[in-house]
Amino acid sequence: MSKITEKVEALAKPVVEEAGCELWDVEYVREAGSWYLRVFIDKEGGVSIEDCERISRKLDPILDENDPIPDSYVFEVGSAGAERELKRPSDFERYMGSEIEVKLYQPYQGKKSFVGSLDAYEDGNVTVSSVLLKKEQIAQVKLHVTI
Repeated sequence: MSKITEKVEALAKPVVEEAGCELWDVEYVREAGSWYLRVFIDKEGGVSIEDCERISRKLDPILDENDPIPDSYVFEVGSAGAERELKRPSDFERYMGSEIEVKLYQPYQGKKSFVGSLDAYEDGNVTVSSVLLKKEQIAQVKLHVTI
């Protein structure tokens, strides 16, 4: 499936950048019996519904023409969101020092979730508020927003 997301990313990136936004992520997942293709975007000052609509209208015919996905799917363009998932090393570099939440596969020190400052990132290992969590322990890392 990663090949599909890579193909879509290559098609979407120029469209997203032309619209003055940044391509954050591409997701192709099966939910409730249907396939979903989601393109997540970001922009300084925040993403508007108009940004999402403009990119969707421009990208949809490009996806139809290039046909990177053989099955039918639901296509969505949305904001990466305030509590966006961090996946790439560049994501971690960008948000070093920010408040994050790390969810684990199994409890560590009696907890399955750690919230705190992103202190370090190296080869998939994450240090959150002085606690080193190994890559193989980590299920998900995302920004944490306190309301």
